[in-house]
Amino acid sequence: MNTSKLQYQQKTERLTDAFRMFNELSENLAQSYQGLREQVAHLNGQLAAARNERLVTLSEKEKLANRLQQILAALPAAVILLDAGNRIIDCNGHAGAFLGEPLIGLHWQVVMARSLLPVPDSPHERQLPDGRIVSITRNHLNNDAEQIILLSDVSELRGLQDRLAQQKHLSAMGEMVASLAHQVRTPLTTAILYASQMGKPQLNEIKRQQFAEKILERLQYLERQVNDMLIFAKQGRLAMQGFSWRGMLDRIAERMDEFDGDFVLDNRVTRDCVLGNQDALRGALLNLLNNAMESGASAISLRALESGQGIEIGIADNGPGIEADRQRQMFEPFYTSKTHGTGLGLAVVASVVEAHGGAVSCRSTVGRGSVFTLCLPILPRDLGLSAPGRECAGLENNYETV
Repeated sequence: MNTSKLQYQQKTERLTDAFRMFNELSENLAQSYQGLREQVAHLNGQLAAARNERLVTLSEKEKLANRLQQILAALPAAVILLDAGNRIIDCNGHAGAFLGEPLIGLHWQVVMARSLLPVPDSPHERQLPDGRIVSITRNHLNNDAEQIILLSDVSELRGLQDRLAQQKHLSAMGEMVASLAHQVRTPLTTAILYASQMGKPQLNEIKRQQFAEKILERLQYLERQVNDMLIFAKQGRLAMQGFSWRGMLDRIAERMDEFDGDFVLDNRVTRDCVLGNQDALRGALLNLLNNAMESGASAISLRALESGQGIEIGIADNGPGIEADRQRQMFEPFYTSKTHGTGLGLAVVASVVEAHGGAVSCRSTVGRGSVFTLCLPILPRDLGLSAPGRECAGLENNYETV
């Protein structure tokens, strides 16, 4: 009986402990559930705030995108987006107006060949089928895979530049005519005076020969002035044809017979046929040689050699040299340090050389003379001239002043 009572009491205690533990667990679960409810409520609040912030951001981005779309639509230029394979993936309305349709999905090179014609001497500009001129700007985006191309209509700007250049040229022509009138009148009057004396019967043969030489000298001077004026008026537009290089140098050597000092002609050009304007080139070289003679040089040399598809010419003298400040201006039209002259000589030299796609430079030291170097891509190659703008290959370093 005591054993049964003891067992009953033990069961009762265990059951009491179990109920107590159940109550504790229930209380803990209730507290945990309440904590979870509070955490869920807090997270829901944060989520709602984040959602509202994202909605505001999306709204602002949508407004910004609409504004950018309006700007691209109103922009007076064609905007084209290329992918990594140079295919058009997007563009604005002006792109279609400039380049025609279709555009999306086409390779950019195909569109260029179809709608953009090259503009001479302007690698960053193209001509549209309707005649308008556009400039091309190309940049990579931040991902370095896509590119954006901007085509801007510069037709009006080019027209203004052309008109400005024309006005400047007309102004220069007026200045040239005013200067040339005096430069022509003086030698012409001198030539007329000598010619009037040659008809007198009492004039002996020696004087007659001297007067004839003076007349020829004045007429040659007039010829140079008129040739300079004509070349300058053409603005570098010269007719090119084949001619004999050695023949041109022979005619220059004949003109240098009147030089009292030492003249050296060293022609190392093996090919005789060249492409260019013979009269203009001869006039340019004679301008440089006459400048050397008028400067008081006692020794002048003209050396020519082949370099690639061109001819490089060095004209050296032992004259007084040219100051640095004058060297910066001497190729400008109407700039001269002489008491007489139009100031067109060196400007014509530069114009003739540029018309032949070449370059001219000067190296001079006061008291030691000057070296003018001309690089002329005029040797025949296929059917055209060598590429313009080629730099000199250092000829001026090979020719010291004499």
